Amino acid sequence: MAKNALLEIKRTMETHVGQKITLRANGGRRKTIERSGVLEETYPSVFIVKLDQDQQSFKRVSYSYADILTETVEVTVCNEDGQMRVTYIQG
Repeated sequence: MAKNALLEIKRTMETHVGQKITLRANGGRRKTIERSGVLEETYPSVFIVKLDQDQQSFKRVSYSYADILTETVEVTVCNEDGQMRVTYIQG
């Protein structure tokens, strides 16, 4: 069942490649990290986000689909019409 959920999350993320997204990640010790950028690529186990230039020294970050499933990372996609849509899918 978890494998199907991961595959569905991957397929959902693939449809948003090239779009602007916002990430909220658990940074440990009650710290939440917020970043924004463009969903650059998806791979079988991870997805790559090219961060906005005004952010930290990192240019790209990667997260696994399991991070979304376990709610370690929350992904929000910016649509063309300015609406926000959360891509987390409950399994």
